[in-house]
Amino acid sequence: QVQLVESGGGLVQAGGSLRLSCAASGSILRINTMGWYRQAPGKQRELVAAITSDGSTKSGDAVKGRLTISRDNAKNTVSLQMNSLKTGDTGGYYCNAESVAVGFEYTSIQQWGQGTLVTVSS
Repeated sequence: QVQLVESGGGLVQAGGSLRLSCAASGSILRINTMGWYRQAPGKQRELVAAITSDGSTKSGDAVKGRLTISRDNAKNTVSLQMNSLKTGDTGGYYCNAESVAVGFEYTSIQQWGQGTLVTVSS
């Protein structure tokens, strides 16, 4: 079992910056992809950004150019630096990891954190 714990959400003014962090723990053999998704009230959950174990990244169209995702494979952590925040960035931000647990080398599972709230005020 892998647990994900997010931190760093909060209230920020439009145009400001915020850094989110997520730490994975448990019986981890390896983590293939780590990333962030967000969900605004009344909307579907969408990709913010993701990063593979070799550093390849992808991001959602709504946030391209305004964020940096980084990862520490040794510590099983992923961070998201968001800049030039807009009111439309408000929502719950969820850490996601595709991981392989010790003893289950041929099976990868998707795990979600409980989420952290980001509120961008005008």
